[in-house]
Amino acid sequence: MSDGRARKVYADEAYYHIYNRGVEKRLIFLDQQDYNVFLSYLKEYLLPKDIKGLERLLLDPDISCKERNTVLKKLRLNNFADEITLLAYCLMPNHFHFFIKQKSALSIDKFMNSLGTRYTKYFNAKYKRVGSLYQGVYKAVLVDEENQFIYLSKYIHKQALALPSQAWMPKQPSSYPEYLGQKKTEWVHPEEILSYFSKNNPSLSYSSFVQENDNFDIIENFVELED
Repeated sequence: MSDGRARKVYADEAYYHIYNRGVEKRLIFLDQQDYNVFLSYLKEYLLPKDIKGLERLLLDPDISCKERNTVLKKLRLNNFADEITLLAYCLMPNHFHFFIKQKSALSIDKFMNSLGTRYTKYFNAKYKRVGSLYQGVYKAVLVDEENQFIYLSKYIHKQALALPSQAWMPKQPSSYPEYLGQKKTEWVHPEEILSYFSKNNPSLSYSSFVQENDNFDIIENFVELED
C-alpha cells in the first residue's frame, strides 16, 4: 500500500473507493446470514432515521421492555444518511468494495469505524472468536478523474459477477441489480454513474459497458487487495 493511501487525506464533497479484507485474508462472510447482517447495517446507517416514529413508540403504554430496549438502541445508533452516499458496492467472501461520496472530510472515517466495529462484534460473537477481523484499517482511494469515476463501478460489479455461484449464494451481493433497474434500494444511488449511459440504446447501456473488455490501465490503480 502506498503512503498516500495510508494517510487517507480526505476532502469535503469528494468520492472514494473504500475497501478492506479479512485479517490474514480470512473469510469475513461465511454464510447467507453474515451477508444479510452486513447489508442490514448498511441500510440502518444510510437510510434516514425515523426519530419521530421511534419516539412515538416509546410513548406507547403497551410497549414491552424488550421492544423499548430495541427502540432505544435504534435511537442511539449512528446514522450517516446526510453524510454518506453509496454509489456502488460488492461483498466478496473475504473482502468488500464501496464507492462512496462523502459530504464532509470526517464522514467516511466515522461511518467505516461504526460499521467495522459493529460487524466485528457480531462476527466474533457468532463464531466465538476474539481480536481484529480486518487486515488493518480500511483503504481509501480518492476518485478525482472522470475515467476513474466511470470505471470504478464497473470494477466493483465485475468482482461480484466473476465469482462462481454457490448453492446458498447464487450471486455475490452487489449494487449491479440496481444499475440494471432490476431492483430499487433506497440507500444505493446509481444515478450519477448511469447518467453517462443510454437507457434506450443497448450498445451504449451500462450493462454493455460492464460486459466489454476491461481497461486495465485505469482499473489496476483501484485496489491492492491482491498484494
